[in-house]
Amino acid sequence: MKPVPLLFACLVLACGASRAEPTRASSAANPYAKWEHGPSHDSNFFPLAVWLQDPRNAGQYRAAGINTYVGLWEGPTESQLTALKATGMKLICDQNATARGHLDDPTIIGWMHGDEPDNAQSLGESKGYGPPIPAKTIVQDYQKIRAADPSRPVMLNLGQGVAWDGYYGRGVRTNHPEDYPEYLAGCDIVSFDIYPVAHSHPQVAGHLWFVAQGVERLVKWGAGQKVVWNCIECTHIQSKSKATPSQVRSEVWMSLIHGSMGLVYFVHEWQPKFDEAALLRDPEMLREVTAINRQITELAPVLNSPTVRDTVQVSSSDPQVPVAVMLKQHEGASYLFAVAMRNGDTTATLTLKGLAGDKTVEVLGEERSLSARNGAFSDSFKSWVVHCYRIK
Repeated sequence: MKPVPLLFACLVLACGASRAEPTRASSAANPYAKWEHGPSHDSNFFPLAVWLQDPRNAGQYRAAGINTYVGLWEGPTESQLTALKATGMKLICDQNATARGHLDDPTIIGWMHGDEPDNAQSLGESKGYGPPIPAKTIVQDYQKIRAADPSRPVMLNLGQGVAWDGYYGRGVRTNHPEDYPEYLAGCDIVSFDIYPVAHSHPQVAGHLWFVAQGVERLVKWGAGQKVVWNCIECTHIQSKSKATPSQVRSEVWMSLIHGSMGLVYFVHEWQPKFDEAALLRDPEMLREVTAINRQITELAPVLNSPTVRDTVQVSSSDPQVPVAVMLKQHEGASYLFAVAMRNGDTTATLTLKGLAGDKTVEVLGEERSLSARNGAFSDSFKSWVVHCYRIK
């Protein structure tokens, strides 16, 4: 996700007393609590960002549910900070001289620490590419950023190699995933980008699950010590192919279900012509992204709550179309999010341990309901589909 000039099935189950043991849940601590001037500690805040956008469009992004800018072209500058502050937009940016003069400014909630240092680095025009930036260099620079301001987290965005070992853009470090835990030592928030629908390589193109795979690997490599975010495609980028609104929704929920705690929409486009803010010129996609963001914001206290492990069983009528799930508990209710992980239709049977008796399952937003017996119910999943259920 290099800068350039101008450059759900979510299942909501209000299970009442049928709750999993607390020991099965992960830590409930707010992931940003350690940083005084970092992202909001309010459980109603979930980071929904755009990458490298002009502050003059901040109002339109706010209307679409975006609450954070990541990166500013040749910034931050005083005028950029003023424009973002006017709309209430938060910012993760380079720690330049202007930014260091705003250490008490609540607009800035984190420091941007490079973009894709894990990829082969340009040696200049017509000179080709050298190796990636060594992880030890990233760690050293991270320590310098932290020394200047320990009150905000440092964000590092990594490239496609996080999800795809064969990514040739890593040059001499292609097929070396062991590099990544070392890179993670150089950040507090780690993100990555891969765009399967717009991808040109047949090994990745159309395989949406690469997004989930990258998130899952970052969660593992971070060993619970790093906050994981990831980037989401929603334009042609540099391709003739573009994700559909339903595919974007699927990528979003694949990300969240596998452990992402923040989303960064990549909205640039070079085909058929360059447009820095192409999402804003795509009414259909903008409506979907706005709807996704609205739903995530409504569910923020749930998504920010601990994940409950080993309580849900899932079976798919088509083994080639697995269904991934995540269970949360919040204020006496259990929330189960699920998503079909392959292109194909299947019927999934989901069973929550400890939920006895007959229950009515409301399918939210679809004006239909299902029946659950002893915690088990089934529903159809078309390709990449997203549902939302509630059991009272």
